Amino acid sequence: MEPQTIPQYFLQKTKRYGRAKNAVRQKEFGIWREYTWQDSYEYVRDFSLGMIVLGLQRGDHVATVGDNDRQYLWAYLGLQAVGAAIVGMYTDAIPSEMAFIIEHSDSIFVLAKDQEQCDKLLEIREKIPLVKKIIYWDEQGLWNYDDDWLVSFAEVLAQGRQLAEKEPGRFETEVALGQADDLATLCYTSGTTGLPKGVMLSHANLLYSGSAYLELDPRYDTDNHVSFMPMGWIAEPVLGIASHVYSGMVMNFPEEPETVRQNVREIAPEGIFYTSRLWDALVATVQVRIKDATWINRKLYDLFLPVGYAVANKKFAKETPGLFLKLAYALGNQAVFAPIRNQLGLSRVRSAYTAGAALSPDAMRFFHALGINLKQIYGSTEVSGGATIHRENDVKFASVGQPIPGVAVRTTETDEIQISGPTVFQGYYKNPEGTAKAIEVDEDGRRWFCTGDAGHVDEDGHLIYLDRVKDMIRLANGEQFSPQFIEGRLKFSPYIRDVMAIGGETWDFVTALIIIDFANVGHWAEKQGLGYTTFVDLSQKVEVYQLVKEAVHEVNQSLPTAGQVRHFILLHKEFDADEAEMTRSRKLRRGFLYKKYGQIIEAMYDGRDSVRVSASVQYQDGREGVIETDVRIMSST
Repeated sequence: MEPQTIPQYFLQKTKRYGRAKNAVRQKEFGIWREYTWQDSYEYVRDFSLGMIVLGLQRGDHVATVGDNDRQYLWAYLGLQAVGAAIVGMYTDAIPSEMAFIIEHSDSIFVLAKDQEQCDKLLEIREKIPLVKKIIYWDEQGLWNYDDDWLVSFAEVLAQGRQLAEKEPGRFETEVALGQADDLATLCYTSGTTGLPKGVMLSHANLLYSGSAYLELDPRYDTDNHVSFMPMGWIAEPVLGIASHVYSGMVMNFPEEPETVRQNVREIAPEGIFYTSRLWDALVATVQVRIKDATWINRKLYDLFLPVGYAVANKKFAKETPGLFLKLAYALGNQAVFAPIRNQLGLSRVRSAYTAGAALSPDAMRFFHALGINLKQIYGSTEVSGGATIHRENDVKFASVGQPIPGVAVRTTETDEIQISGPTVFQGYYKNPEGTAKAIEVDEDGRRWFCTGDAGHVDEDGHLIYLDRVKDMIRLANGEQFSPQFIEGRLKFSPYIRDVMAIGGETWDFVTALIIIDFANVGHWAEKQGLGYTTFVDLSQKVEVYQLVKEAVHEVNQSLPTAGQVRHFILLHKEFDADEAEMTRSRKLRRGFLYKKYGQIIEAMYDGRDSVRVSASVQYQDGREGVIETDVRIMSST
C-alpha cells in the first residue's frame, strides 16, 4: 500500500536503504557522527515502544522543546509512529508561555532536551497537572535530580527494547495503523495579536506540502539538509522531516545553535531554508566583511557586483544575457561570487528558500547577483507552511511566487488573500469559533483559509504580498503604505538590525523606530576611533545617527512620498521576545509596541528633538542598572 503517514514513509525508506546509506549526521565534539537508516529505525522503534510502556496511547498529545538534535528527530518519528501528535515549542519560550501551550494542548508527556528546559518545567509543574513524565535526552547537569517525574531518553529506549523483544512485530503494527487524516502535529501560531492558537495539521497536510515543494525543487537521497530551524515552527517539520522521509535526503544536525553557520559551510547543502531575518543578517555579514577585505578584493567586488546585478535583472526579465555579459559574469564568479558562496556554505546549493516575512527586493537581487537561486515562500501555519513559491527561471523579486501544485490562491474585494487546497488545516484546537472565522466554504464545498494578509495576483499569476490587512496604514491625507515593505528596504543596510515603521490616520507622514546592528555599528565605530561603553551609549552617538540617516535617505529615494520616513529615532534597546515585543518567530507585536513606545512616537510627531527615556543596562562585569537618557529624534531630510 502507498504510505499515508510520515512514519510509514520512514519505514519504507528504512527497508530500502537499511545499513547501506546514512540517514542522519550530527556533529559532536568536533566530529560528524553518522547513523544509517537502520540505526535510525532502531532508535525510533525503541523510543516509540518505550513510550507505550510509559502509558502513551494513540491520539495522545506530546509537547516537545529543545534544540534540533538526532534524538529530537527519532522521538518525533517515534511518537507519530504510535499515533501521538507533536506539540512543538520554541527553545527560548519562558515558563509561562510553555505552561499555556502544554495546558491548552492537553499534552500528557513533554520531551525536553536538557537541564535548562527541565528546570522551566519543574517551575510550572503545578500548572500542567496532566503531564505524567518529562523525557530528557541531554543528561548533563541532571545526574543529581532525584525526581521520578523526569525520565531519561536512554531509559525510554531500554524499556522499548525489552518490549520489542517480547513483541517483535509491535512497532510495524503500530505504524500500519496510522491514517492520512490522523493528527500529526499541533503547531501553535505566533500570537501577534493575542494568545497563540493550536493549528491542527494531519499527516496528509504535511506530506502534501513537502511533496509539492519536492516536485518543484527535487531533493535526492544524496542531498544534505541542515536542520536548525525551530521544530516549534512549521518550516522544519515540512521542509525537513517530511522531506527527509519522502526523498531520503540526509538530515544533518549542528553541534550547537552557535555553530550553525560553520556547520552549514562544512556540509554545503544542496538546499537551504533561512528566515528573511537570517538572509538580512547574511547581507550585512557580506557587506561588512567586504569593507574589511584587502584593497584588491574590494576593487574586484565593486567591479563585478554590478555585473551580477545585470545578470540578475536579465533573469528577472526572462531575458538571456549577451555573450559579453556571460563572460564578465564568469570572471566575476571565479574571482568574487564563488568564494563568497563558499564562505556562506552555499557552494553546492541548487535552490534556497526564504519565508517568515517578505524579503526586501534589494536582498533578493543581491543574492541572485551572487549566483544564489533564492526563492520566496509565502504561507502560514494554517496551510502547512507554504502556499506559493517562485518557479525556476520565473522569479519576480517583488512577488512571493505562484501557488504550489494543487493549491489555489485568490483575493477578495478588500484585497485579503485566501488559500484553498490539501494543505489547509483541520481547524484550531478547542477553538471552533476561531476556526469558523478562519475558514470560508464556497458553493462548491471548497474550504478557503482567510489569511488576514493583503495582496493581489498579477497578470502572470504571481502573488504580490503587501502586508497584514490590519497593519496596512492609512495616513491622514488618505494615502496608504505597507510598514513591512519599508522595514525590509531599511534592513538591507548592514547597520540596521530591526525597524518598526509608524503611521496612522492622525498623522500625515511616516516615522520609524530603528534598532542598530550592535556588532556591525560597533565594528564601524572602532574603525572610526569612536569610543563607546554600552548599546545605549553607542546608539545615541551623533555619528551613528548620521550613519543611519544616510541609509534612510537612500531608501527614501525609492519610496513613494507617502511611504518616505520623515523622522526616526535609534532605539536604546533591541526588541525582545521575553518582553512580549516580538513573537518567538521574531515577528513584531505592533499593537504592544505602539503602547509601550507611545511617548517616543508622540515626540516624533510633535517636532521635538529628543525624548527622555529610562533603560535597563547590563555591564560587561555582569552588573545591572537603570539609566535615564535622552533619545535623539532625527529628521531624514
